[in-house]
Amino acid sequence: MASKNPLKRIYAALSALDTADGTIGRLDAVRRLREAAEELEAAQVEAARKAGVTWIEIGACYGLTKQGAQQRFRAARNQAKASTPAEGSKRPSRSPEGVRARAIKDALATDDATIST
Repeated sequence: MASKNPLKRIYAALSALDTADGTIGRLDAVRRLREAAEELEAAQVEAARKAGVTWIEIGACYGLTKQGAQQRFRAARNQAKASTPAEGSKRPSRSPEGVRARAIKDALATDDATIST
């Protein structure tokens, strides 16, 4: 049974890529790596939104506009909508670099896909 934790799946896919025999085995490992990384990314976007990070800040991490980030992460946006502060509420200011660095550090330390920032 495959692990539900994206970090564990990333490590497993990297290991499979390292030991794969043939191009199809390597291709399958890369596919699994991409799928797990996308899942981890979506979880981090959702966690960032719940922590009060703005779409402008998320877009800055990706070189996108606010609207571009919203479109790219539409599913995370819809999931986080119910738990974001009310319209007009002041959100804490957080730099994209700090949020990303802390999320990576916490993910590696806790071996968890969703990180509180």
